[in-house]
Amino acid sequence: MISVAIDGPAGAGKSTVAKLLAKRLDFMYINTGAMYRVVTLKALENNIEPDDVQKLCELIDSMDMYFDGNDLIVNGVNTSDKIYSPLISQNVSRYAAISEVRQKLVKVQKYISEKFNVVMDGRDIGTVVLKNAPFKFFLIASPEERARRRYNELVKKNIEVDYDSLLKKIIERDYMDSHREIAPLKKADDAIEIDSTNLSIEQVVLIMEEYITKN
Repeated sequence: MISVAIDGPAGAGKSTVAKLLAKRLDFMYINTGAMYRVVTLKALENNIEPDDVQKLCELIDSMDMYFDGNDLIVNGVNTSDKIYSPLISQNVSRYAAISEVRQKLVKVQKYISEKFNVVMDGRDIGTVVLKNAPFKFFLIASPEERARRRYNELVKKNIEVDYDSLLKKIIERDYMDSHREIAPLKKADDAIEIDSTNLSIEQVVLIMEEYITKN
């Protein structure tokens, strides 16, 4: 089985690029960020704080998760419209930093990669989940560009949002993700870094696809 790992900070375009790349390669797309987001959503809905590890683990064990194309289905319900709200974005790092939560979700992610050719994106794919993946990319973009993209994305969904507030949260999220004790955001030594600030999604996909097909 062939695995492609795509890491990078929030809003760098990882998920969009990974979806398109998986489609062109005819691989399965696994959005690990969505999995952490849905745990955050369910934890907030059930008033489970990040320090209540036992209840969080029980919550994850009760969740039947699978991807239907680009959508994450949990216990038979499509959660995709809910998990990208500003509230989830603001809280996901608090839950994703918990060792037991990561262990449970990483186990699921590794299992899938052993059964299928996959494109997987997140923050610790190349360094933790798929350490032996033959193809690793680290996708970056300036905080301002990432805030602009997220702003446009939310506006299209008719979600009220303030650009300056988004930019501040993205900078805070970068710090939290890169300084957390468990699986911090960092570029794998053997990953290829791509700065997407001035590139279109199609250009980024083409760079990755050409590298994979030539190697």
